[in-house]
Amino acid sequence: MAALKRIIGVVLIVIAAIVAIQTVFEPIYHTSTDDSPYSSAWDYINPLSAISIILGVIFGYIRMSRAGADSSVQEFIAGNTMFYGFIFAAIIFFWNWFGISDIGSGFTAVGHNTRSLIWIIFDATLPLLNGAMGVHLIRSSASE
Repeated sequence: MAALKRIIGVVLIVIAAIVAIQTVFEPIYHTSTDDSPYSSAWDYINPLSAISIILGVIFGYIRMSRAGADSSVQEFIAGNTMFYGFIFAAIIFFWNWFGISDIGSGFTAVGHNTRSLIWIIFDATLPLLNGAMGVHLIRSSASE
């Protein structure tokens, strides 16, 4: 299990770096238009984000459930923050992702500006969650 946790930790950190780098550098190389508001790189990054969210929810739940009565307050807060942070990220990610896909093409309650703001919030949140969970998994696998 330690090797699997270490691999998943590295994967989460790599995805965090990919999302963070793309978020920072996309405005430099991509000119937004009505037909192409985002670069095509997100077509490859979004499935990676979905995978990292699923892994984050699973390992966040494991961490939260292990933080019982004998755990420190710090571990209790960290476990709950990671789990509910990934749940928050999952909600806004999948809502937005399905909304821009063909699945949600009939949903017009929000405009382009709202979707862009949600992407910015998500793209700033996911690298922090992934990085923290990845480091936790790598450190906890070393102690097993």
